[in-house]
This record gives sequence, structure tokens and C-alpha cells, in this order.
Amino acid sequence: MARLSGLFLCGALLSFACQDLGIAVEVKVPAEPLSTPVGKNAELPCSYSTSVGDSFALEWSFVPPGKPLSASHPILYFTNGRVYPTGSQAKRASLLQNPPTRGVATLKLIDAHPSDTGTYLCQVNNPPDFYTNGLGLINLTVLVPPSSPLCSKSGQTSVGGSAALKCSSSQGAPRPVYNWVRLGSSPTPSPGSMVQDEVSGQLILTNLSLTYSGTYRCVATNQMGSASCELTLSVTDPSKGRVAGALIGVLLGVLLLSVAAFCLIRFQKDRRKRPKETYGGSDIREDAIAPGISEHTSMRPDSSKGLLEKPSSASSVTTTKSKLPMVV
Repeated sequence: MARLSGLFLCGALLSFACQDLGIAVEVKVPAEPLSTPVGKNAELPCSYSTSVGDSFALEWSFVPPGKPLSASHPILYFTNGRVYPTGSQAKRASLLQNPPTRGVATLKLIDAHPSDTGTYLCQVNNPPDFYTNGLGLINLTVLVPPSSPLCSKSGQTSVGGSAALKCSSSQGAPRPVYNWVRLGSSPTPSPGSMVQDEVSGQLILTNLSLTYSGTYRCVATNQMGSASCELTLSVTDPSKGRVAGALIGVLLGVLLLSVAAFCLIRFQKDRRKRPKETYGGSDIREDAIAPGISEHTSMRPDSSKGLLEKPSSASSVTTTKSKLPMVV
């Protein structure tokens, strides 16, 4: 027991001696994350306690989101009584108190950019002081309103199918949440058939019917504002398409039959109006009877002689006498 009391007493005396000699470095920064609107100025508080000497040095560095602390790159240095800005933020970074030798090492950023979001390191070095807590970390978020989101759809947009509506903003900090609403006074689909994810911005529609057709709006929102986009969903019925196709086929068939019947009737009318062929007075018919021969006289061709054979009966031939007077 006496031994433990002696060790405790020695530790207390050592701690008191270290504090009295100023051989400890302690950096204090806010425990909670900081935020600032885009385009505004930001102050990153940092204070320290140490016995500032000729070897005092201050360094601010920056770590992009998702990167390890080893990937940090410097913003500015203070050493030998001078400030040395560096890096892409050099023109916008400065110290609130210059020189920072009175325990205040606050960093000031003007015109905050979205790329300024990340972790900032405030580090104080003062050799030969012992480094008990010479490093402070500050998380900064630059607030950006959501950009106009892009609406899209995918899936089978027919009766009985499923479709997915997607909404996404390329910018926005903190990350926007998404909410889908249906416009108009059409009947709202049942809740079980509409499932939306506010983080991903996706709306799933299942067991589609014609009542799902309409305009849908997606609203992206964060603490800086909101933006929206719209799209139109048209649900089709394949069965109606087949009925319409069959009806069109029937109508085309009836039309073709009507045209054919009209052409046939027109042809018949034109044929009836066409004049019949007649023989003129000067035309010689092949079956005409020579003058002076009775119509009852028959001429039969003789196939052996090539001449017309006269009938043997004289009574069947009548000779026509001239009725003109004779002149003596």
C-alpha cells in the first residue's frame, strides 16, 4: 500500500513539474462537425496551449472525404514568424490571428467551394515540448442545394408488368432525399404496389394496370433547398393491340372486296353500252346468192372438179327473161 502511494505521489509531482516547465502541447478544436453554405466564409476554430519558442510551428492540412489521414495535403504553414500558404486553397485560406503566437490558430476560408468539404488538421509543433495532443481534427461540410434531378424509367410498361422510376441529383450536400408524387386526380395505385427508396430515389411499381398511367414528379430535398423533375408513364394493354390489329385486317378485307365488286359492276355496264357490229350495203357476204338465181337454188361444191355443180333438175331453176322491148 505504501509502495502504491509512493508511485502516485511521484506521478503527481512529475505532472506538476511538466506543466510548470511548459513542456506539454495541447490543441483544442470543436468536437462537432462544422458546416457552411456554399459561397460563404468559414472559420475553423483551433486553439493551443504551449510555451511558444523560436521552434514554434503551425500547420493546417486537408484530407478529402473518404481518404486516410496519410493522404492529407498542406494548406498553409507558419514558421519563423511568417505564413506560407500552399495548395489549391492557398488564395482563399488565411489565419484569423497572424501571427498565431497567442494560443489562437483559427483558419479562415473565404468563398467556400463544394470541394472544401472534408477533414482539416490543425497541428502545432514546439520542440522540445512533449507532444501530448498536438493535433486536432475538424470535419467541415459545405452545404449545397440539390441540382435539378434527372428522371428516368425502366422495365416493362405494359399491363401486369413492373417498372422502376429513378431520380438522381448530381450535386447536393448534405445528400438529398427523394420523394415521388403522382400528379393529377387519377386514382392512386394501392400502397403495396408502390415502393420508394428516399435514399436512392427509386420508385418501384408492380402489377401495372392502365390506372398507373400519368405524370410522376420527383422532389430532391436537403436543408439548403429542393429541386424536381417529372416524367410521364404510359401503360399499354397488349390485348387491345391485338384486337385493333384484327379489326384493321377485317376492315381492309371488306374494303378490297368492295373495290373488286365495284370494278366488276362497272365493267358489266360498259359492256352493255358498247354498240353491236352491222354490215354495210356495199359489203359482200360470202353466203350471198348471185343475181338471176333463186334463193332455193343450191350450189354444192364438187370436191373433185373444184367447180360448182348445177342440179340436174331444170324445173328447180328459173330463168329470168328480160322485160325490155326488142328493137328491130
